[in-house]
Amino acid sequence: MSYVGESENVAQRLTSHDRNKEFWNEVIIFTSKDENLTKAHIKYLESTLVNLSREADRYQLENGNTPPESSLPRADRDAMEEFIVNVRMVLGILGYPILEPILQQKQNRDEIITQTEERTKNNPLSDLTFTVNNLTASGAVTDEGFVLKKGSQFSKTNTDSISGKLIKLKDRLLSEGALKDEDNILVATQDILMTSSSYAAAIVAGTSRSGPQSWKAKNGKTMKQIEDDALKNA
Repeated sequence: MSYVGESENVAQRLTSHDRNKEFWNEVIIFTSKDENLTKAHIKYLESTLVNLSREADRYQLENGNTPPESSLPRADRDAMEEFIVNVRMVLGILGYPILEPILQQKQNRDEIITQTEERTKNNPLSDLTFTVNNLTASGAVTDEGFVLKKGSQFSKTNTDSISGKLIKLKDRLLSEGALKDEDNILVATQDILMTSSSYAAAIVAGTSRSGPQSWKAKNGKTMKQIEDDALKNA
């Protein structure tokens, strides 16, 4: 869970949140070195950051409503957009990608198709499939780990071979709405980041699986075969 907010008295605001909000244990504060941000600037930043966080859909956002975006002159808007770029960079460096989608989305449909085809052709690990017991899941290897794509199907049952950690994760994803119950299966309602391809395969199948052996590219090769080929050609 996460929360995006603004305050003129940060210490007082944090004290209040510490008493009234139980979900958080870390805070990141951004301020202006010369204190030249007006209330209008802050409202613009808060509204934009809340919207970016909702679109990224990495965490459950505790903000009840999206604050209205204040009207700023063009020069001030450009300055705030630069501020937001810096915020995103710092958050990424610190390991808090709250504003970044797990899989980057493109705006233009034709551009999506072209870039996806090019990326897939050059990197078969960006478009992988795992089929087991009439379930089909899609995945991709990214710099952050292994992403189970939206629409992937999961087993509702788990065997004794799967770790308790993954069972708890599946239950949490279901309770948070990242997975939805559809008759005899569970379906991902969003992209889900996993730490490894084996964890991804196991949580899908409900049983212990080898990710490199389970996930296959469009050319029919397993992840292991693709990785072995890459080592031979290195």
